[in-house]
Amino acid sequence: MRARATIRIWSAGLAWALASLAHAQTPVVLDNVVAVVNQHAILLSDLDDEIRLSVLDPGQHGGSDLTRRRALELLISRSLIEQQIRSDDLQSVEPTAAQIDGRVAEMRRRLPLCLHGGCTSEDDWTRVLAARGLTPERVRAYVRRRLEVLVFIERRFRQGIRIEPQEVESYYRENFVPQFGAEETPPPLSEVSARIEEILLERRVSALFDDWLTNLRKQGDVEVLDPALAESPQKSETQS
Repeated sequence: MRARATIRIWSAGLAWALASLAHAQTPVVLDNVVAVVNQHAILLSDLDDEIRLSVLDPGQHGGSDLTRRRALELLISRSLIEQQIRSDDLQSVEPTAAQIDGRVAEMRRRLPLCLHGGCTSEDDWTRVLAARGLTPERVRAYVRRRLEVLVFIERRFRQGIRIEPQEVESYYRENFVPQFGAEETPPPLSEVSARIEEILLERRVSALFDDWLTNLRKQGDVEVLDPALAESPQKSETQS
């Protein structure tokens, strides 16, 4: 397999690096490759980063913390999708700066960690993110990639699908509001309706998307190198 040949090259490079580090005075932490997707490496640090970023989408993982195994499945799916976008040369799915700004602004209004004006100023926003190992720049990069994938999915799979206003209202009442405590005031529906519609769209197209992604994964070269992460992979979701 191409991935195995690539890993042999990495192994040789790693041996050289370890020999060099033996003479270094400052300890260096080496990252681990946990999976390879069409010769694209997914690192252990990528999993940790994905878990830190999950705070930006509360309630998207069944109310529980995102596990490394689940994070790996999301990263594999995202890597396959992004490779397909590049292969198709779909430059039109690239979000604009205004779209990214709008989504980040929405996050700062609706996230539970930003309640009571905690993210009003740039300094506050930076401080809130830093407490969770994130930066504004990293959040913008995450939002850009997520928007890119969502636009691609919408254009490829949404044909004929319409999310009705009553569906958005029902999700807001039954799923979004209960995420907040008794003394917390959730954002009004008008501020989060776009995000809720996005969630419902993801659910609606999941069957088509899962079939497409399953075929894409079969046609590609995906190898999980960490045995602890290779067991019972869950169905991928459109988290990007």
